[in-house]
Amino acid sequence: MIRTVDEPDLREFDAGGGRIALRRRQLPGQAEDALNVVFGVEVGDPAEFVRRTVADGTKAVVVDGGRAADVAGRDGFIFRADKAAHGAVCADADPDLTVVGVWLTTDLQHASQDLKNIGARPHADASAGEADTGAGAVESPMPQEAYFTAKNGGVLAARAGTISGAEGETEADVPGTGGLEFEYRGGLDPLHERLAAAGIEARALYVGGPARRRALELRGPGGVKVMVREASGPRLPDAWKLPFPRDIVG
Repeated sequence: MIRTVDEPDLREFDAGGGRIALRRRQLPGQAEDALNVVFGVEVGDPAEFVRRTVADGTKAVVVDGGRAADVAGRDGFIFRADKAAHGAVCADADPDLTVVGVWLTTDLQHASQDLKNIGARPHADASAGEADTGAGAVESPMPQEAYFTAKNGGVLAARAGTISGAEGETEADVPGTGGLEFEYRGGLDPLHERLAAAGIEARALYVGGPARRRALELRGPGGVKVMVREASGPRLPDAWKLPFPRDIVG
Protein backbone atom coordinates (compact mmCIF):
# COMPACT_ATOMS: atom_id res chain seq x y z
CA MET A 1 0.00 0.00 0.00
CA ILE A 2 1.11 3.57 -0.70
CA ARG A 3 0.82 6.31 1.94
CA THR A 4 -1.08 9.24 0.45
CA VAL A 5 -1.97 11.26 3.57
CA ASP A 6 0.43 11.78 6.49
CA GLU A 7 -0.96 13.96 9.27
CA PRO A 8 -0.53 13.76 13.06
CA ASP A 9 -3.94 12.11 13.61
CA LEU A 10 -4.65 10.69 10.15
CA ARG A 11 -2.79 8.52 7.68
CA GLU A 12 -4.27 7.11 4.50
CA PHE A 13 -2.93 4.26 2.38
CA ASP A 14 -4.03 3.37 -1.14
CA ALA A 15 -4.30 -0.14 -2.53
CA GLY A 16 -4.85 -0.89 -6.19
CA GLY A 17 -8.55 -0.91 -5.30
CA GLY A 18 -9.82 1.06 -2.28
CA ARG A 19 -7.92 2.66 0.59
CA ILE A 20 -7.69 2.47 4.35
CA ALA A 21 -7.36 5.33 6.81
CA LEU A 22 -5.62 5.13 10.18
CA ARG A 23 -7.16 7.60 12.62
CA ARG A 24 -6.12 8.34 16.17
CA ARG A 25 -9.30 7.89 18.20
CA GLN A 26 -9.66 6.34 21.66
CA LEU A 27 -13.09 4.95 22.42
CA PRO A 28 -14.55 4.99 25.94
CA GLY A 29 -13.32 2.08 28.05
CA GLN A 30 -10.61 1.04 25.61
CA ALA A 31 -6.87 0.92 26.11
CA GLU A 32 -4.87 3.72 24.52
CA ASP A 33 -3.31 1.37 21.94
CA ALA A 34 -6.55 -0.45 21.02
CA LEU A 35 -7.46 -0.57 17.33
CA ASN A 36 -10.92 -0.80 15.80
CA VAL A 37 -11.93 -1.53 12.23
CA VAL A 38 -14.81 0.66 11.01
CA PHE A 39 -16.70 0.07 7.76
CA GLY A 40 -17.00 3.20 5.64
CA VAL A 41 -16.94 4.53 2.08
CA GLU A 42 -15.97 7.70 0.24
CA VAL A 43 -18.14 9.61 -2.24
CA GLY A 44 -17.71 12.61 -4.47
CA ASP A 45 -20.79 14.67 -3.46
CA PRO A 46 -22.52 13.64 -0.20
CA ALA A 47 -25.75 15.49 -1.02
CA GLU A 48 -26.10 13.84 -4.43
CA PHE A 49 -25.12 10.49 -2.91
CA VAL A 50 -27.92 10.84 -0.33
CA ARG A 51 -30.45 11.84 -2.98
CA ARG A 52 -29.72 8.78 -5.10
CA THR A 53 -29.50 6.39 -2.15
CA VAL A 54 -32.84 7.52 -0.70
CA ALA A 55 -34.46 7.37 -4.14
CA ASP A 56 -33.37 3.73 -4.38
CA GLY A 57 -34.91 2.87 -1.01
CA THR A 58 -32.13 3.08 1.61
CA LYS A 59 -32.11 5.62 4.42
CA ALA A 60 -29.32 8.21 4.30
CA VAL A 61 -28.82 11.75 5.60
CA VAL A 62 -26.24 14.48 5.03
CA VAL A 63 -24.14 15.17 8.16
CA ASP A 64 -21.08 17.09 9.29
CA GLY A 65 -22.03 20.31 7.54
CA GLY A 66 -22.38 18.63 4.16
CA ARG A 67 -18.99 16.92 4.29
CA ALA A 68 -20.36 13.41 4.82
CA ALA A 69 -23.46 11.22 4.88
CA ASP A 70 -24.71 8.53 7.23
CA VAL A 71 -26.31 5.44 5.73
CA ALA A 72 -28.72 3.35 7.83
CA GLY A 73 -29.07 -0.31 6.87
CA ARG A 74 -32.35 -2.05 7.51
CA ASP A 75 -30.64 -4.28 10.08
CA GLY A 76 -29.80 -1.19 12.19
CA PHE A 77 -26.16 -0.84 11.07
CA ILE A 78 -25.12 2.76 10.35
CA PHE A 79 -21.99 3.63 8.38
CA ARG A 80 -20.37 6.85 7.19
CA ALA A 81 -19.82 8.00 3.61
CA ASP A 82 -17.14 10.70 3.72
CA LYS A 83 -16.50 13.23 0.98
CA ALA A 84 -13.36 12.08 -0.80
CA ALA A 85 -10.39 14.26 0.12
CA HIS A 86 -8.42 13.39 -3.00
CA GLY A 87 -8.94 11.69 -6.34
CA ALA A 88 -8.20 8.30 -7.82
CA VAL A 89 -6.04 5.82 -5.97
CA CYS A 90 -2.29 6.30 -6.24
CA ALA A 91 -0.85 5.00 -9.52
CA ASP A 92 2.05 3.42 -7.58
CA ALA A 93 -0.25 1.22 -5.49
CA ASP A 94 -0.11 -2.53 -6.13
CA PRO A 95 -2.86 -3.21 -8.70
CA ASP A 96 -3.24 -6.77 -7.37
CA LEU A 97 -4.26 -5.64 -3.86
CA THR A 98 -7.89 -4.77 -3.11
CA VAL A 99 -9.45 -3.52 0.14
CA VAL A 100 -12.49 -5.53 1.30
CA GLY A 101 -14.94 -3.77 3.61
CA VAL A 102 -17.01 -6.28 5.60
CA TRP A 103 -20.51 -5.60 6.93
CA LEU A 104 -21.61 -8.25 9.44
CA THR A 105 -25.39 -8.39 9.25
CA THR A 106 -28.39 -10.14 10.74
CA ASP A 107 -30.30 -9.61 7.46
CA LEU A 108 -28.14 -10.58 4.49
CA GLN A 109 -30.81 -9.99 1.87
CA HIS A 110 -31.57 -6.42 2.94
CA ALA A 111 -27.91 -5.54 3.59
CA SER A 112 -27.15 -6.72 0.06
CA GLN A 113 -29.93 -4.53 -1.31
CA ASP A 114 -28.69 -1.55 0.70
CA LEU A 115 -25.21 -1.96 -0.79
CA LYS A 116 -26.72 -2.06 -4.24
CA ASN A 117 -28.71 1.08 -3.43
CA ILE A 118 -25.56 3.06 -2.55
CA GLY A 119 -24.19 2.29 -6.01
CA ALA A 120 -22.12 -0.86 -5.47
CA ARG A 121 -22.28 -3.47 -8.22
CA PRO A 122 -22.39 -7.27 -7.99
CA HIS A 123 -18.82 -8.56 -7.66
CA ALA A 124 -18.40 -10.97 -10.58
CA ASP A 125 -16.23 -13.97 -9.74
CA ALA A 126 -15.55 -15.85 -12.95
CA SER A 127 -14.45 -19.04 -11.20
CA ALA A 128 -16.88 -19.17 -8.30
CA GLY A 129 -20.08 -20.43 -9.92
CA GLU A 130 -21.97 -17.56 -8.33
CA ALA A 131 -25.73 -17.38 -7.90
CA ASP A 132 -27.98 -14.32 -7.84
CA THR A 133 -29.57 -13.74 -4.41
CA GLY A 134 -32.51 -11.88 -5.89
CA ALA A 135 -31.32 -8.68 -4.20
CA GLY A 136 -28.95 -7.75 -7.00
CA ALA A 137 -25.96 -9.26 -5.22
CA VAL A 138 -23.81 -12.21 -6.17
CA GLU A 139 -23.18 -14.88 -3.58
CA SER A 140 -19.54 -15.71 -3.06
CA PRO A 141 -18.31 -19.30 -2.87
CA MET A 142 -18.37 -18.87 0.89
CA PRO A 143 -21.81 -19.48 2.45
CA GLN A 144 -23.79 -16.59 3.90
CA GLU A 145 -21.94 -13.84 2.01
CA ALA A 146 -22.60 -11.46 -0.87
CA TYR A 147 -19.87 -9.43 -2.56
CA PHE A 148 -20.09 -6.10 -4.38
CA THR A 149 -17.60 -3.95 -6.24
CA ALA A 150 -17.31 -0.20 -5.74
CA LYS A 151 -16.38 2.12 -8.58
CA ASN A 152 -12.66 2.04 -7.73
CA GLY A 153 -12.48 -1.75 -7.76
CA GLY A 154 -12.60 -1.99 -3.97
CA VAL A 155 -14.90 -4.68 -2.61
CA LEU A 156 -17.80 -4.47 -0.15
CA ALA A 157 -19.00 -7.70 1.48
CA ALA A 158 -22.26 -8.34 3.30
CA ARG A 159 -21.68 -11.33 5.57
CA ALA A 160 -24.12 -13.07 7.87
CA GLY A 161 -22.90 -12.54 11.43
CA THR A 162 -22.78 -10.17 14.37
CA ILE A 163 -20.38 -8.51 16.75
CA SER A 164 -20.68 -8.56 20.54
CA GLY A 165 -22.91 -5.79 21.81
CA ALA A 166 -21.41 -2.94 23.79
CA GLU A 167 -21.55 -3.08 27.56
CA GLY A 168 -24.99 -2.13 28.83
CA GLU A 169 -26.83 -3.06 25.63
CA THR A 170 -29.71 -5.47 25.98
CA GLU A 171 -28.81 -7.30 22.76
CA ALA A 172 -25.96 -9.78 23.05
CA ASP A 173 -25.03 -9.46 19.37
CA VAL A 174 -25.52 -6.62 16.89
CA PRO A 175 -24.65 -5.87 13.25
CA GLY A 176 -21.29 -4.21 12.72
CA THR A 177 -17.94 -4.16 10.97
CA GLY A 178 -15.99 -7.33 10.25
CA GLY A 179 -12.21 -7.62 10.35
CA LEU A 180 -9.68 -5.90 8.11
CA GLU A 181 -9.57 -7.85 4.86
CA PHE A 182 -7.96 -7.73 1.44
CA GLU A 183 -8.05 -9.67 -1.79
CA TYR A 184 -4.77 -10.35 -3.57
CA ARG A 185 -4.41 -11.39 -7.20
CA GLY A 186 -0.63 -11.56 -7.45
CA GLY A 187 -0.10 -14.99 -5.88
CA LEU A 188 -0.09 -15.67 -2.15
CA ASP A 189 3.21 -17.54 -2.09
CA PRO A 190 5.34 -14.55 -3.20
CA LEU A 191 3.34 -12.33 -0.83
CA HIS A 192 3.95 -14.76 2.04
CA GLU A 193 7.68 -14.65 1.29
CA ARG A 194 7.71 -10.83 1.23
CA LEU A 195 5.95 -10.69 4.58
CA ALA A 196 8.39 -13.18 6.10
CA ALA A 197 11.36 -11.17 4.76
CA ALA A 198 9.90 -8.10 6.48
CA GLY A 199 9.62 -10.00 9.78
CA ILE A 200 5.82 -10.30 9.63
CA GLU A 201 4.44 -13.70 10.59
CA ALA A 202 1.48 -14.92 8.54
CA ARG A 203 -0.45 -18.18 8.74
CA ALA A 204 -1.51 -19.90 5.52
CA LEU A 205 -5.00 -21.43 5.54
CA TYR A 206 -8.04 -22.17 3.43
CA VAL A 207 -11.33 -20.30 3.79
CA GLY A 208 -14.69 -20.51 2.11
CA GLY A 209 -16.32 -23.89 2.59
CA PRO A 210 -16.73 -26.19 -0.45
CA ALA A 211 -15.27 -23.72 -2.98
CA ARG A 212 -12.30 -22.91 -0.80
CA ARG A 213 -9.77 -20.17 -1.37
CA ARG A 214 -6.27 -19.89 -0.02
CA ALA A 215 -5.66 -17.08 2.45
CA LEU A 216 -3.06 -15.55 4.72
CA GLU A 217 -3.93 -14.48 8.26
CA LEU A 218 -1.74 -12.11 10.25
CA ARG A 219 -2.02 -9.87 13.27
CA GLY A 220 -1.62 -6.14 13.03
CA PRO A 221 -0.78 -3.68 15.82
CA GLY A 222 -3.05 -4.03 18.82
CA GLY A 223 -3.92 -7.59 17.83
CA VAL A 224 -6.17 -6.65 14.88
CA LYS A 225 -6.67 -9.68 12.64
CA VAL A 226 -5.84 -9.07 8.99
CA MET A 227 -7.01 -11.54 6.34
CA VAL A 228 -5.64 -11.58 2.78
CA ARG A 229 -7.72 -13.83 0.53
CA GLU A 230 -6.68 -15.18 -2.83
CA ALA A 231 -8.68 -13.33 -5.47
CA SER A 232 -10.28 -14.98 -8.46
CA GLY A 233 -11.87 -13.64 -11.60
CA PRO A 234 -10.54 -10.90 -13.89
CA ARG A 235 -8.94 -7.72 -12.59
CA LEU A 236 -11.31 -4.77 -12.80
CA PRO A 237 -10.62 -2.05 -15.38
CA ASP A 238 -8.66 1.05 -14.41
CA ALA A 239 -11.60 3.19 -15.47
CA TRP A 240 -13.41 2.17 -12.28
CA LYS A 241 -10.68 3.50 -9.99
CA LEU A 242 -12.37 6.25 -8.00
CA PRO A 243 -11.92 6.87 -4.23
CA PHE A 244 -14.47 4.43 -2.75
CA PRO A 245 -14.55 2.34 -0.46
CA ARG A 246 -12.29 2.32 2.58
CA ASP A 247 -11.91 0.79 6.01
CA ILE A 248 -11.16 3.22 8.84
CA VAL A 249 -8.97 1.79 11.57
CA GLY A 250 -8.58 3.26 15.04
